[in-house]
Amino acid sequence: MQIANPIYDTVFKFLMEDTQSAVILLSTIIGEEIADLDFLPQENTALLEQRSLTVYRLDFSAKIKIAAEEYKQVLIEIQKAKFATDIMRFRRYLGEQYSRKENTYKVMVAGQEFKKALPIVSIYFLGYSLDHTQIPVIKVKEDFIESLTHDSYVIQIPHLRKEHKTELEQLLAIFDQKQATSDYHILNIDENDYPEKYLPLIRRLQRAISEPEVRKKMDIEDDIMEELQNLERQIEKKDKALEEKDKALEEKDKIIEELKKQL
Repeated sequence: MQIANPIYDTVFKFLMEDTQSAVILLSTIIGEEIADLDFLPQENTALLEQRSLTVYRLDFSAKIKIAAEEYKQVLIEIQKAKFATDIMRFRRYLGEQYSRKENTYKVMVAGQEFKKALPIVSIYFLGYSLDHTQIPVIKVKEDFIESLTHDSYVIQIPHLRKEHKTELEQLLAIFDQKQATSDYHILNIDENDYPEKYLPLIRRLQRAISEPEVRKKMDIEDDIMEELQNLERQIEKKDKALEEKDKALEEKDKIIEELKKQL
């Protein structure tokens, strides 16, 4: 079966705009039952039209069931990056989320109303490899202050493996780039490799292939990425030339110093 490649921002957005697909993917990643999910306004999202293409963001408000008739409200932010240099954007954006007044809820303590920050769950899809680990899915928990936790899930797309050790890895196989066809926009998967509960995501990605607007934007992403890669190569050449120039000047200074000593 052929599906659209979700590593493309436009395909990923098409997938996550479907509430059923988004709930399945997010609840599987965080390992908790999502009872309700809202797609937050897109002013927080790096849109394709703005050409902010190396990092793509989506934000959700999620109601998570923690016990019978007991729930907690969290923000789930997804960031999908193509280059290792984008990590500073992750940090800046997370800081912005914590400072937003909208990301709070009201609690009553001794008859007084107080505002508390909503817990934030961050999910990072990386199109590159981290330096010190090849684990495909990493969970990181950081305690900022009492009663506020920040859980992070890091997914290294290049290290997704054919042998699935967990249900999550089985689901994330829809991102495995080793399944790409000669047309990089398409992945070839075996529908029988996925439990029935994951089929809504498969169907959604299958449908994306037949959407002309999605195909058009995938072509645009290819063009922009090629431009970015060419720019990176040019910068690398200039950096190398400057480094060689600095070395030559350093050698020249050494020679001048030696001549001074001889005189």
